[in-house]
Amino acid sequence: RAVTAQILSLPAFQQARSVSCYLSMPSGELDTSLLVSEIIRYGKTLFVPKIDQSKGGHMDFLKVYEKEDLDSFPRGSWGIKEPPSQWQGSPRDSALDERITGLDIIFVPGVAFDRSFCRLGHGKGYYDHFIASFSSTKKSKPLLVALAFQEQVLEKDKVPTEPHDWSMDLIVTPKMILSKE
Repeated sequence: RAVTAQILSLPAFQQARSVSCYLSMPSGELDTSLLVSEIIRYGKTLFVPKIDQSKGGHMDFLKVYEKEDLDSFPRGSWGIKEPPSQWQGSPRDSALDERITGLDIIFVPGVAFDRSFCRLGHGKGYYDHFIASFSSTKKSKPLLVALAFQEQVLEKDKVPTEPHDWSMDLIVTPKMILSKE
């Protein structure tokens, strides 16, 4: 609840038209169920991750059309709800589609973050690969916002990184918002 209130108060969120948010695992991650409901309620276009195992674990962000659509998602990898590839008989819009103008914000999960804005994910590279693919489309870089429990935020330079890792622009916890700026 506290993180959702922090997000809703951000000028970047208020101005955003198109947002991507992860659907949280059943345990071990900050619960995003209230946040995704509020994103829809605020009239934002919402995209959520889908892992395609037939493409070597490629992750895409697919559009959520309404609250009932979101509520109908089955559980996929790791017990996480995922959108079906089709909606009402047609392929679901992807954030990578040419006709989609872009994403303003991507809310990103992680195992740990540090005050250098580095992120430690679950080791599959899903988010780093997606952000690289998205950036190669010439669309504007979205604001990368980490959602974390207080205990997941470490001191500067504590999270190991590789050259392909993307750093966060903001880290939001129930008690604080850390910003690079």
